[in-house]
Amino acid sequence: MVSREFSTVGVIGLGYIGLPTAAILADSGVRVVGMDVSPINVDAVNNGEVPFVEPGLREVVERAVAAGKLSASTETPVADAYIVAVPTPFTDSHSADLSYIEAAADGIAPKLTGGELMILESTSPPGATEHMAERILKSRPDLAAGDLLVAHCPERVLPGRIMVEMATNDRIVGGLTQAAAEAAKTLYQNFCTGEVLLTDAKTAEMAKLTENSFRDVNIAFANELSVICDQLGVDVWELIDLANHHPRVNILQPGPGVGGHCIAVDPWFIVDAAPDASRLIRTARETNDAKPEWVLGRIEQALEHHGREATVALMGLAFKANIDDLRESPSLSIAQRLAERAPEARILAVEPHIDQLPAQLAGSGNVTLAGIDEALQTAQILVLLVDHDQFKAIDTARLAGHTVIDSRGIWR
Repeated sequence: MVSREFSTVGVIGLGYIGLPTAAILADSGVRVVGMDVSPINVDAVNNGEVPFVEPGLREVVERAVAAGKLSASTETPVADAYIVAVPTPFTDSHSADLSYIEAAADGIAPKLTGGELMILESTSPPGATEHMAERILKSRPDLAAGDLLVAHCPERVLPGRIMVEMATNDRIVGGLTQAAAEAAKTLYQNFCTGEVLLTDAKTAEMAKLTENSFRDVNIAFANELSVICDQLGVDVWELIDLANHHPRVNILQPGPGVGGHCIAVDPWFIVDAAPDASRLIRTARETNDAKPEWVLGRIEQALEHHGREATVALMGLAFKANIDDLRESPSLSIAQRLAERAPEARILAVEPHIDQLPAQLAGSGNVTLAGIDEALQTAQILVLLVDHDQFKAIDTARLAGHTVIDSRGIWR
């Protein structure tokens, strides 16, 4: 049942997290107005469409828009509650860039009358939620701290399963006050069937960073192991499978690096907050960031064998399987660097989930977007970077005669 306090909710940012949040909240019966700086995203939502690939999202958006519960605007709406879901990238020095959060706060501040709930969902360094509240209050001296309910509720979903996990996963809600935490819990219980766990804002911020840092450290172990095994002539995937038969061992799978908006970014926020104490977390980040360069070395060795004018097919650009998300993708980084280092080579970017080259590659004269059949027929070097289902379905007999560099272990 919709809480009377939240007759209208404004969701600031209609990206990979904001739009699913807006859609599922509207589908539960809450009136939601989404705000985004991109007119393309706004028009898509108002037409019941989605600007990116996420299973199940389109149907929910269509239903919510048709029911009159979801709309979008380029202007911040007046609302009873706000959910801020904007990017939090890191700077060149690996500190958090809070400018998007600050811009969201600046847009919300003039709309407030007192008593509103504001939730920061963006993955943030410790203290970011408090910073957002302080920025709003600084621009609105007529409001007292007690007039606002401010909380942090980090998203904890897996791309490709967002619409399922957003409803079923447990949620962590950290309030600047207990009242704020309780209010946020009430809002999320409109659609969340998982347990809603209450804490303070800084602990909630650290919880998300800790979850992704844990995974990053484990992936770094697998990636480092893959480099060692290559030197020793050992099949790393067979080795990991054997080791994982131990009842207390669960090694993750290696790959060409780590991408996405979470694991590739969040650990740096902990390092930035406590640089002298976070030695393991920093080393894991550096290990995973170095893996694309190692893959590039393998490709360059193959080019020396076939000739610098050979055709290289890069199978996958997304940061993980079966999605179109290119954020912080190691595969995209490999494609960019290869285009720069091997201008004589013909590079085929094979990414079945996009229909045009990303801006990072569009200006490269030696990179073209290609299909699977073209890659298999014309490339001398095949580089498996993303384990999309379409690549898993390729008959391995078709790989004969190619130099295969498989960073995912699916064509062994």
